[in-house]
Amino acid sequence: MATVLSVSGSPSATSRTARLLRHLDRRLTARGHEVIPLDVRTIPAEALLGADFRHPAIVEATELFARADGVVIGTPVYKAAYSGLLKSLLDLLPQYGLVGKTVLPLATGGTTAHVLAIDYALRPVLSSMGAAHIVQGWFTLDKDIQVGDDGALTVAPGAAEALAQVVDQFSDALGSRTAPPAAVGRAA
Repeated sequence: MATVLSVSGSPSATSRTARLLRHLDRRLTARGHEVIPLDVRTIPAEALLGADFRHPAIVEATELFARADGVVIGTPVYKAAYSGLLKSLLDLLPQYGLVGKTVLPLATGGTTAHVLAIDYALRPVLSSMGAAHIVQGWFTLDKDIQVGDDGALTVAPGAAEALAQVVDQFSDALGSRTAPPAAVGRAA
């Protein structure tokens, strides 16, 4: 089906955001998509902060975005906006690096006071980069994402149901964008 780039903008190695994305990646894979995870924190800081467009990690990330049919962008919310780490990467992508892409914005945070960060901070940037279709995003409270001692992720039932719905809508939107055109004018 479609190739999906799943981008975590969290700077933390033990991030709930990244774990949630990897959890959702499995759902997309089960729906037949090829999912490529990208944790922005693994890109060298000197490449991101020095705006080194020629750094191999930046070149590779740019190629991953270009190759993808769809992009899932996940970020923790800091001070009512997406992470600075994610901003650093988005700033290094081509201005229209999301042209033709279907995008699913996701955010996590400690309080519902940040729920509008997707619509007021992240969505305008994704739109300005030319995303063909930005599907309904979702904000998940940190308290609804639990990580067990064994590393297993548990999402609270209400949040899990809502996330499944937005991921399935994203998957369906990808399917409609990547499906071959129907034959026109054929007699039955």
